Amino acid sequence: MRFTSLGSGSEGNALLVECAVGGRAVRLLIDCGFGVREFKRRLARVGLAPSDVDALLVTHEHSDHIGGATRVSASFDIPLYMTAGTALAGLGTDTARAGFRLIDSHTCFELEGVLIEPVPVPHDAREPVQFVIDDGAARLGVLTDLGRSTAHVVRSMSRLDAIVLECNHDERMLEGGDYPYSLKRRIGGGFGHLNNRAASELLGAIDHSRLRTVVAAHLSRSNNRQELAREALARVWGDGPESIVVADQDDGVGWIDV
Repeated sequence: MRFTSLGSGSEGNALLVECAVGGRAVRLLIDCGFGVREFKRRLARVGLAPSDVDALLVTHEHSDHIGGATRVSASFDIPLYMTAGTALAGLGTDTARAGFRLIDSHTCFELEGVLIEPVPVPHDAREPVQFVIDDGAARLGVLTDLGRSTAHVVRSMSRLDAIVLECNHDERMLEGGDYPYSLKRRIGGGFGHLNNRAASELLGAIDHSRLRTVVAAHLSRSNNRQELAREALARVWGDGPESIVVADQDDGVGWIDV
């Protein structure tokens, strides 16, 4: 298994996971907050074309995650998977044209020999989930866009080989920044986004005995800095801050082997 971020942040998100199953590569795209042209450009940057993508999994209906999903799905005939709540909030009556497939937020399912576990999370969306991807040899957890950890999140994200973990903001930077008070409350609340400290506490709570790769993701341009996220995660990860990979908005992160 390997994965790459095409971009991570409030301006657009897309993460591509590639698994080797039965002698072929199965490629799963998690979220697509980019339009068709930008998606193609970013995908080409990692050496692939839209025809190489087998399925598109959507975590929730916020535009930075679903904004380009229906157009990409329809343009390139890529099946689109999401919960009923996300479909109702994000697609409305457009589900048939979008090649929509319904998933249960509490039930694992299989795509081309890859096991996918949806993980419900507290976030200000209709029925948001994150995902654990398991190809039988490695497990990758993708955990962004949640306001706080839960016991279920900790159980689901334990015994991973790699994790992509939200470090949205630094608490002091958010508090001292120029966002309106209502937006600060939303971001910092229990249904908003993880700050560096909360992400560090979550990483410390999971069983990370086999964890080899930690990627900090969904960093705010205005309310965080890469070195702050790295330092926070490194305190519980055990290695130095340089061991923490950061997926950013413009460049994402290149291929990482799991």
